[in-house]
Amino acid sequence: MTQTPTPTGSAAVTVRPAGTADLPAVSRVLATAFAADPVMATFVQGPGDRRSRLEGFFRAVLLSGPARHGAVDVAVDADGRVLGAAAWEAPGGSGHLLAQARRLPLFLASLGLLGIRRALRNQSVLAEHRPRPAHWYLTAIGVGDGARGLGVGSRLLDARLRELDARGDAAYLEASTPRSRALYETFGFRHLAAIRGLGAGVSPSSMWRPAV
Repeated sequence: MTQTPTPTGSAAVTVRPAGTADLPAVSRVLATAFAADPVMATFVQGPGDRRSRLEGFFRAVLLSGPARHGAVDVAVDADGRVLGAAAWEAPGGSGHLLAQARRLPLFLASLGLLGIRRALRNQSVLAEHRPRPAHWYLTAIGVGDGARGLGVGSRLLDARLRELDARGDAAYLEASTPRSRALYETFGFRHLAAIRGLGAGVSPSSMWRPAV
């Protein structure tokens, strides 16, 4: 997937598929973007370098899901620097933290044993709201600090959703905040339900975008 570079702020931005060499940068960008995310705070908790553990968590998620059975898109500037990334799970993906047992060491390092139990419980809560019809699942989308407010996230969404529309595929996601929900609504996602059970004050919105 490619997109013609167009000006965003002071730099041209191109959306393209991520390669294996991009995954460390993708993990860093997502860790930065989700540092204060309320839903992610219910997954990655505890002492230590949280940013480093977030990177490890996202790397494990990417390698055991979207990078193997889905799609990872990156938005890069003219120098090839990753500004933002979006990870999608293809229809039929498991969506389970331990789908690939060989990634267990990465999950253990980022979550700890008790954290894995908590994450599995949270995944179960989220999975209860997943629609049954086949769909692409937006596992994570994020933009680095230096590129926020420049439309990078919208560009990532637009690029992938155009492909899904061309194939007649539906999409699903959870919006962590009212602000992100409003953005997704502009791309045709509609609110299904508030998701309860992740923790006090944490209630993401399940959102569905039907096939066109």
